Amino acid sequence: MTMINDFTGSLFGLEGKTALVTGGASGLGYMMTKALVGAGAKVYIASRKLDACQQAASSLAGLAGSCIPHAADLSSEAGVVGLAKYIAAEEEALNILVNNSGRSWGAGFQKFPWKAWGEVMTLNVTAPFTLTRELVPLLAAAGNTDDPARVVNIGSIMGTQPHGFPAYSYSASKAAIHHVTGFLSNELAARNITVNAIAPGPFPSNMTAFFSENDKISAAVERGVPLGRMGQPRDMAGLILLLCGAGGAYMTGAIIPLDGGMISARTPGIEQGIDPA
Repeated sequence: MTMINDFTGSLFGLEGKTALVTGGASGLGYMMTKALVGAGAKVYIASRKLDACQQAASSLAGLAGSCIPHAADLSSEAGVVGLAKYIAAEEEALNILVNNSGRSWGAGFQKFPWKAWGEVMTLNVTAPFTLTRELVPLLAAAGNTDDPARVVNIGSIMGTQPHGFPAYSYSASKAAIHHVTGFLSNELAARNITVNAIAPGPFPSNMTAFFSENDKISAAVERGVPLGRMGQPRDMAGLILLLCGAGGAYMTGAIIPLDGGMISARTPGIEQGIDPA
């Protein structure tokens, strides 16, 4: 058993690593934060609500690593730059950046408002691009050829396919962050920084509470997932540890679906009228 633990630890352990997870106090961000702290990392979490960050940090006490809460509003350039300056004042290098903060906006086609575009695109695309750029010096200081620094952007299945509720600007923003991931992976490879994105399907979170907490709607959502269920914290934990641990050092520019098979699901009805014989 000791040999197995040593082996898996060498691939996925994060002792001595420092990370920043935006929006790390709840939902997918908390799932990833808990995994990183559990693997031994020192993790800064940042969101607008300091009390939520403090509660999240307290809940992770006793794990192998540590969690440090910080308040930051990433909906403005000043907030993004301020967060980068805070991390630079605290750390000489940053091994891991998880760009998770984001928002959605749901409304029908005829009522979808103008401001739903600017506000969503700013937080979901402009902020992670700018924060990554501002933190490149710290990321480059942490990375080397064998163990590059890691940037992980959180996209969505809705950035790849028009699934679910017509959240027009959210879907467009996630398609955009997928594309930005590819650009940044090329831009930063020479500085020993990898850039990948996770494209989750349905997971329980504050953003998805309108269906995940409604048995009837969540059942309908699960019927659209080939594996027949929503994502669980361990699903997200396993992937973030792969991307940030030694086992993920040779991966960059990838958009990784974590969606129970939705990305490759067969079009409903195509099999009807076809004689399998």
